[in-house]
Amino acid sequence: MTSKSVGGGQKILVVDDEHMSDLMRSVLRRLETDGFRPIVVAPEGPHLTGDDYETQALFSMETERPSAVLLDVRFGEYDSDRFKGLSILKKIVDRDSSMPVLMFTQYTQGPYRDTAVNASLSVSASVDFIDKLASPEEVVLRLRRLIGSAPETIKIGSLFEIDAANAAVYVIENGRRDLIREIQGMKLEILSELASAMYRSEGELVPFSRLERFSDGEDSRASLRVRIRELKVSLGRAVSREFGANELIINVRNRGYRLVNPGD
Repeated sequence: MTSKSVGGGQKILVVDDEHMSDLMRSVLRRLETDGFRPIVVAPEGPHLTGDDYETQALFSMETERPSAVLLDVRFGEYDSDRFKGLSILKKIVDRDSSMPVLMFTQYTQGPYRDTAVNASLSVSASVDFIDKLASPEEVVLRLRRLIGSAPETIKIGSLFEIDAANAAVYVIENGRRDLIREIQGMKLEILSELASAMYRSEGELVPFSRLERFSDGEDSRASLRVRIRELKVSLGRAVSREFGANELIINVRNRGYRLVNPGD
């Protein structure tokens, strides 16, 4: 039995008996393109069953220490393997209850959907379902949200882009990126925190407790308001507009701030 691995970055354990299909090859390529390292569970043998994939998956969990698992619900052609992925899921969670698992399923509709979903709810892990025909881009996005990570570059609408690797914010105009030089230091860190939350889930609120480290003085919230205002002015100046109180970065009274996509 072997596990194949390529690329660098966070490891994603891929457990699917159709990993050689065109569909799964496109998903693996997208994972690599987005900086992940797919670890494909590939047991050897002439007549493989769901049990073979379960054994190899659990072995790879121990040896590879992945950041998340991409797991199919169904293995093989036998009725006994129809929900083998749920058995694998339970054993994964028994070993590591914090492991994010994204499950491929053809049962987004029909009589088996409730069986699949109810079985996943019986485990205390971060589990999500995705249609097996979903685009590779959607698969990677859902994995990132499960893991709680954000890519190195995040677009804010069609106007701005944050490049975490280069600690820079760009304005996008006619397909060209121009550096916004005045956004750096704490202003950049605040924007990055807000953008990461928006990426994980559109509309996600970032509480004051996560942002007040970017302020100073005795009144941390007042200091934070000043930095947010300066940040909005800098972003607005870059696109020759003024963002109002209910645009771009919104103060949710007594709770925190939320980043929303600006209109073009």
